[in-house]
Amino acid sequence: MALAPAPPADRQFEHHVLDFLAYLEFERGLSRNTLEAYRSDLLQLGAYLQRVGVGVLEAQHQQLSGVLQDLAAGSPGRPPVAAATLQRKAACLRSFYRHLRRENLLDGDPTADLRAPKKSQKLPQVLSRDEIAALLAAPVGDEPGAVRDRALLELMYACGLRASEAVALEVRDVDLDAGVLRARGKGNKERLVPIGREAVQAARVYLARSRPVLVGLADEPHLFVNQRGQGLTRQGLYKIVQRHARSAGLQGRMSPHTLRHTFATHLLAGGCDLRALQEMLGHADIATTQIYTHLSAERLRDVYFRAHPRASTASPVA
Repeated sequence: MALAPAPPADRQFEHHVLDFLAYLEFERGLSRNTLEAYRSDLLQLGAYLQRVGVGVLEAQHQQLSGVLQDLAAGSPGRPPVAAATLQRKAACLRSFYRHLRRENLLDGDPTADLRAPKKSQKLPQVLSRDEIAALLAAPVGDEPGAVRDRALLELMYACGLRASEAVALEVRDVDLDAGVLRARGKGNKERLVPIGREAVQAARVYLARSRPVLVGLADEPHLFVNQRGQGLTRQGLYKIVQRHARSAGLQGRMSPHTLRHTFATHLLAGGCDLRALQEMLGHADIATTQIYTHLSAERLRDVYFRAHPRASTASPVA
């Protein structure tokens, strides 16, 4: 992956960054967007190290912590970096310096104690069972577009698909007889996800009656297509979800990703094992999946205090 010319980075630094990005791309299979984010983070590091007069291999915890503090403080013309972004940048620095150590360029790891400000954990928006039922019932009629929309929404909720995964699905990725689909997640990693009965039925109807009408004679591999018979885009998917959200009275309450959050929360509430959920969501780290345990606990707490006759927060009368 070619680096654009960057005045702040010296030749040695640029060489190490290029080598690291190549490792991420070819050995770990990270996406172009992730590589570009890492590249941007490392160029900020290079600019800071040059400003303080320290080489990339000589930098210690003080300098590496300093770049994060500098970004958090901001400057005239540059707003402070959000805590969540600082977390990502700190992770990038740790990964970069671990790579340098693997290459025997360093004896120790100057990022071993590197910490960024903790980000506040914002719980994702989740639909109730009644709300998801209303959304899935929103595409009405037998028109090809309505049948496609029912199958799309059913599959996204049934399988916890990201928007990018839903639009990337090809017909060959879905085995309705076995009740399973193959999703391609971040870093082009594949996973198999079961498909529920309702989603299987909706997909069968779409494939038999509606997709042939939309595609015509075109040789289109994508499962979900637009009115011109071409593969659905993320923007097209977003418009479909928003249209039916309005019909179900959920405007402003959801995005395509809400279906994924709802899938995860409903599975956990139904007793799904956290490791199994991690596999179905395609999370590399179970810590990412654990946010749904917090969410489920929050919802259970609300239900408890609404329903339990002796759970009132009012002080008992002596």
